[in-house]
Amino acid sequence: MNAQRMTALLLSFALTGACTRGENNASADSTARNLTLAPAESSAAMRDMPATPPVTAPVTRPATPRPAAPSAPATLTLGAGAHFDMAAGDTITSRTAKPGDPFTARVVEDVRNAAGKIVIPAGSQVNGTITDVKPAPNPNTPGTLTLAISSVTIRGTNYPLEASIDSLGTVRKGRGITTGDAAKVGAGAVAGAILGRVIGGNKKGTIIGGVVGGAVGAGVATTSKDSDIVLPAGARIIVTVTKALTVRL
Repeated sequence: MNAQRMTALLLSFALTGACTRGENNASADSTARNLTLAPAESSAAMRDMPATPPVTAPVTRPATPRPAAPSAPATLTLGAGAHFDMAAGDTITSRTAKPGDPFTARVVEDVRNAAGKIVIPAGSQVNGTITDVKPAPNPNTPGTLTLAISSVTIRGTNYPLEASIDSLGTVRKGRGITTGDAAKVGAGAVAGAILGRVIGGNKKGTIIGGVVGGAVGAGVATTSKDSDIVLPAGARIIVTVTKALTVRL
């Protein structure tokens, strides 16, 4: 019995060892297979494509610049109440002038506003009309000459101008003795001498008699004769602006 039992034990040990070696071999083989199937490490950049393509940003085009709005032209304003002088362009006389006739004048000096800026340069033309004109009926009664300003031309542009005329450099000019005036000469005068000396322009003529009577008669004619009111060319005209004037530069 002992011999058989020993034999069985030895056989059991042999089988167990064989199994163990088989399992070890199988485990080694499995490990080797797993190592063979594992991906080799690589430092090369992967070129995997993403599952969804990246969103491309829309192309933004630069906005077309809008043309700049034109700036308002610079202006200067001359306030109401400003004074300036101007000179008459042509002689105006009550002998020939009529209401409605135009007249012109030139600004004498630069006209500046309250800020010292030149609004109306010297030499600018002022335009207007004659509104009333009457000769003086006698030396004791003044004649009438009324002017109205309508506009001023500055650097070629005409602007409406509201202004009053404060004074005119007018003079009175007698019309002289005419043939009709000779009839007013006294009876003591020699009519031919008066007419020849005064009317005819014969300065060398001689008055023969009735000198005193003639002088008195001529004096009567002179004091009763009309006189013209005259605004000579270049005469001074003083103006006051009554409404603000705005001009472009």
